[in-house]
Amino acid sequence: MPIFAAIEKGTGARPYTGKVGVDDQDKMDMAYRVVADHIRTLTIAITDGGGPDKTGRGSFTKSSCLFNKSTASYRYQREFTKREGNLHKQLIQRYMATPMNDENIEKILEPFRAAVKVQGDLVKQMKDSNVNKEDADFKQALNELKIRKKALEDQITKCMPKEESIDRLKMEDLLKRRFFYDQSFSIYGGVNGLYDYGPMGCAIKANMLAEWRRHFILEEQMLEVDCSILTPEIVLKASGHVDRFADFMVKDVKTGECFRADHLIEAHLEKLLKAKDITSEKKAEIERLLPQIDNMKGPDMQRVIEQYKMKSPITNNDLSEPVSFNLMFATLIGPTGQLKGFLRPETAQGMFVNFKRLLEFNQGRLPFAAAQIGNSFRNEISPRSGLIRVREFTMAEIEHFVDPTDKSHPKFETVANLEIQLYSASNQMSGESPQLVRLGDAVRTKLINNETLGYFIGRIYLFMIKVGIDKTRLRFRQHMSNEMAHYACDCWDTECKTSYGWVECVGCADRSCYDLTQHTKFSGERLVAERPLPAPKKIEVSEVQAHANVIGKTFGKDTGVITQHLQKLSHDDARTLHDKLEKGDEKVTIDGKEYSITRKMFTFRTFEKTVQVEEYVPSVIEPSFGIGRIMYAMWEHNFRIRPESEQRTYFTLPPLIAPYKCVILPLSGNEEFKPFVKDISALLTHSGITHKIDTSSGSIGRRYSRSDEIAIPFAITIDFDTLQQPYTITLRERDTFKQIRAKIDEITNILQGLSSGTITWGEVCSHYPEFIEQQTTHAQQ
Repeated sequence: MPIFAAIEKGTGARPYTGKVGVDDQDKMDMAYRVVADHIRTLTIAITDGGGPDKTGRGSFTKSSCLFNKSTASYRYQREFTKREGNLHKQLIQRYMATPMNDENIEKILEPFRAAVKVQGDLVKQMKDSNVNKEDADFKQALNELKIRKKALEDQITKCMPKEESIDRLKMEDLLKRRFFYDQSFSIYGGVNGLYDYGPMGCAIKANMLAEWRRHFILEEQMLEVDCSILTPEIVLKASGHVDRFADFMVKDVKTGECFRADHLIEAHLEKLLKAKDITSEKKAEIERLLPQIDNMKGPDMQRVIEQYKMKSPITNNDLSEPVSFNLMFATLIGPTGQLKGFLRPETAQGMFVNFKRLLEFNQGRLPFAAAQIGNSFRNEISPRSGLIRVREFTMAEIEHFVDPTDKSHPKFETVANLEIQLYSASNQMSGESPQLVRLGDAVRTKLINNETLGYFIGRIYLFMIKVGIDKTRLRFRQHMSNEMAHYACDCWDTECKTSYGWVECVGCADRSCYDLTQHTKFSGERLVAERPLPAPKKIEVSEVQAHANVIGKTFGKDTGVITQHLQKLSHDDARTLHDKLEKGDEKVTIDGKEYSITRKMFTFRTFEKTVQVEEYVPSVIEPSFGIGRIMYAMWEHNFRIRPESEQRTYFTLPPLIAPYKCVILPLSGNEEFKPFVKDISALLTHSGITHKIDTSSGSIGRRYSRSDEIAIPFAITIDFDTLQQPYTITLRERDTFKQIRAKIDEITNILQGLSSGTITWGEVCSHYPEFIEQQTTHAQQ
């Protein structure tokens, strides 16, 4: 039978004979029949649309039940077909690794791409005609585009080769068991959205941030600052966070438990889509509704909640109406309770308000960049997905200040030849896939707005690869015009593919002059730079001289505030105030308080002045890194399970950011090994090489496995050959198991080179002999 021949070829077993009565051969034939039955069951499951995620009518779970370790079938296949591991999972992996023909995929996707392109062209045409974004027809066209985009994305997911899915439960078990991180205050039940990093998590995070400093701050000679977390309300009023940094929330009317409204609606609708008895009309209705959720206001959400009779997903109780909830943690600064503040939602504002001091430090020269690493806070309504959505998180942000008339970058050529997956707004509008584009071409064709933005996209890409992100699961997605803030010129998100989908880990935006303009407006402090003029020129200057004695009679203790405000007015603002006061009194708002100003309170004069420079408000290019999200994506991209044992899980983190660079392992507890352990540890410490010593009584294989679990890339083994002159050790590499033998006094140079990336393991192997087995035994000592 063909299936038996295939089993024989795939397993290396003895041939199937069909004989009865010969004990050993009868068992062999039984093994063949069991494996064949299992393959048939799996085939039916696949044909029925079943998947490894337990979806479809022919779920893999059904066939899995026939072939687990507790059954005779498992024993047969392992004993007689010489097949190690669970054949069921190996068959699934083979199924998942079999891609559909590219030509067939494109035939299936063609009508979906065409539908997106037609609607995308319509939306673009409406934008080109300067249609009002609030126009009902435009909103409808935009929603239809989102619906078609989602249908295309769903179809792409179905058609694309099924990647070997990550066992997230096993990975998270390893992360928590070895205390990379865990929920904060867990002995008290924990708090959602708050996490503590353990020794391994702290070491990896510290190494990642150290590399971030080298890669960005040192390379670009950035000015690093460390600003206050507590932020006065006026600062965040100027930035727009007080008015716009909010989500809609609903509550369980009985327990008071809160849920983010858009997430609750989305989860409920997706659950309805999976119901077996859903009608085609209802399915189409829900599929059209899902892309609209992001743009819904409170009343829209309430209508959907009522229409689909949504309840609390925890208790099935009724829900309150959606209300807007500001995501910042409010606090009161000082004992009087009069100064309202917030825990900062981002680190950026501290750099903006210090712009003037930073410009002075840089001797008035632009461009320059400020950088800050620190924690930010967002009071998420319903934190979820582990480190992906949390309430306290570490950010690393850069604010690159540049002349808006010249956004070239002197080092752009160093990244111009990088080929990066770009998912442009045009691709998204046309239903096309992300494209591999050379950065130089992207900037030349204005796909990326300018050289400085393109330069930082290139540097972000290199950093992400360096810290262990898989480049095949990395893309840069451009914000569509309806996503982008009105003041932004261009914006790209660095997204990593995870088991949660594509996750934004870095944002890189050209924010134009918005931030400094806003803080100038609210503070009265002129946050501007100067550029030299080709030749001196005369300009008209308007100046306000405040009369403090007159102001004092009316406003008393507020005199200083008003005087300072009037004397800082720009030429245009002074002229405007003067013209208004010629017609009568004028009300002025300072720090949220309103004052009625009269013409007698100041003297206004206009005169000519010769200037050699002109003022301008710099533009800002802002790369913003979410460190926790990058770490989570990095763990997923580097999680592995040894083929020979499903219990042997480990991380293939690059040596650059591994928590320890190596582990020192004496072969046994022999007393003669102890001086070598001590001396080698001292050598590594002196050279700044982080390491761990494991002198426990477990076998060397078990100790290798323990060090692999915490991503240690190299292991130094002290064996009986070490005791012979010249003193040598073995160095084992985590991912390949390969070992070399080297002198002890050479090991620090080898590890420093491997850890910094200046040499590769392949180069080390070519210079040193491969270790096969030790030549000296304990008995020979």
